[in-house]
Amino acid sequence: MREVLLKTEKLSKSFSNGGTMQHVLKNIDLQLYQGDFTVIMGASGAGKSTLLYALSGMDTPTLGAITFGEQTISELNPDGLAVFRRDHCGFVFQQIYLIDTMSVMDNVLCAGLLVNKNKNALIDRAKELFRAVDISEETQKKFPTQISGGEAQRVGIVRALINSPEILFADEPTGALNSQTGLDVLDTLTKFNEQGQSVVMVTHDMRSARRGNRILYLKDGVMLGECNLGKYVHGDAKRHEKLSAFLKDRGW
Repeated sequence: MREVLLKTEKLSKSFSNGGTMQHVLKNIDLQLYQGDFTVIMGASGAGKSTLLYALSGMDTPTLGAITFGEQTISELNPDGLAVFRRDHCGFVFQQIYLIDTMSVMDNVLCAGLLVNKNKNALIDRAKELFRAVDISEETQKKFPTQISGGEAQRVGIVRALINSPEILFADEPTGALNSQTGLDVLDTLTKFNEQGQSVVMVTHDMRSARRGNRILYLKDGVMLGECNLGKYVHGDAKRHEKLSAFLKDRGW
């Protein structure tokens, strides 16, 4: 039986827009499992990023509960949510947000020192992760403005993984990259998932979505089902056909 990492019950999120309530998420019941590569899909405005922000503790729901292990994170105050994110979550965004005045290595160590004060151990872990994503020692010494977009996103993945998070959250991680560079980033995420890292990724891109073993579809804030694709296999035409049929049935 698969281990449940995080679950929601009747999760809802509403905003006031010019005096009118806008209901972005509506009564979502969801379970995320250890080791899955979960993809959240849906049209623009479906609530994908809002759901990711709620699941990761970057935002709080209007109604409902979010539980991580025995902890109900939706009841935490802002300081408690910050500790939850620091200790259990890693984040990769479309915009990478590296600090331009710090080297690539220092960008990663800065995040790691929030949890682990053993700098030598952190350096060893960072070097191991950099090797895994093909970032050379020379590049590690450079500043973010001196590296390519693809390299910067892979640095962002290393930064997200430096504290060994239970869940890696990725919000459109290839959205600002060209086709080949985007594939490199997807390969990196797939490799870490194959090693056991749980990933939750928001995307509107079919190529990216095919990397997931579990696809969740949102429409107007409502969960309209899931598609289970199994382990990713490069070039699997049936995988593409199954996902295409699933999305077509939901008006994609």
